[in-house]
Amino acid sequence: MNYTHIYITSFLAFLLLLLQAGGALRGQSYEELVRKSYDYLDRDDLPAAEVALKEAMRMEPANPNNYALLSNLGTIQRRQGKYEDAIASYSISLGREPKNVMILGNRASLYLEIGDAERALADYNLVLVEDSINQDALYNRGLIYLQKKNFLWAEQDFDRLLQINEYTFYGRLGHAVLEKARGNYDESERIYSYLIDKMPRELQLYRGRADLYFLMGKNARAMADINRVFADSSPDADAYILRGKIKLAQYEKEAAVRDFLKAKELGYDAVPADELLRLARYK
Repeated sequence: MNYTHIYITSFLAFLLLLLQAGGALRGQSYEELVRKSYDYLDRDDLPAAEVALKEAMRMEPANPNNYALLSNLGTIQRRQGKYEDAIASYSISLGREPKNVMILGNRASLYLEIGDAERALADYNLVLVEDSINQDALYNRGLIYLQKKNFLWAEQDFDRLLQINEYTFYGRLGHAVLEKARGNYDESERIYSYLIDKMPRELQLYRGRADLYFLMGKNARAMADINRVFADSSPDADAYILRGKIKLAQYEKEAAVRDFLKAKELGYDAVPADELLRLARYK
């Protein structure tokens, strides 16, 4: 992917937007435009905040603070779903501050969000070169190792988290996910239940345990946990897929179909979703 090209294309679009806006931001100083971007953010006006930051950098392209503005711009673009533009902004910012742990972490988490685990792993490795006890990087790198079925390296990262902080939530959660991946369901259940007892409002724990109970064939318990997620949050596509699988295992075929269709509507990959729909309709 040519991120420079993406940024240039985005910048040309920005210039057109400025013309359409009638030059409302012209005549303001660099500092005023930066403050204006924060005002727009306070009002949750993300497009206007994006325009203000770009105009500030256009006015002073050599300003040494632009790396920070580019990082903020990337986050604003990310919140708008402009993922390629966001990666471009983070990357240009890192071109100026290549060892900045915060920006590396932001780009890594975005890579994870769009499913690019290899680039995320590379960024988390760079974070840990600069900050060997960065807990967010250790946890997320451990999860990537789990995806790659490198259980030993994942375990090392989760163990390192517990060495840094024996009370860490994510170190224990990492071990719950690890033991589930290894097929050690009883140990995984013990860790999930311990964490839920300590933090009963953490919905990701109920979701993780629901998936575990489904794998164990404990479908009534799985449904109780996933229902907690649906009752207390706005579920995403993955949650609908999991609930649909549980319903299908309980022979609630029509309800399962509705959940799989909703997951597709929310952006779940059509190929596995269609396979689940086929199973639900013909099982």
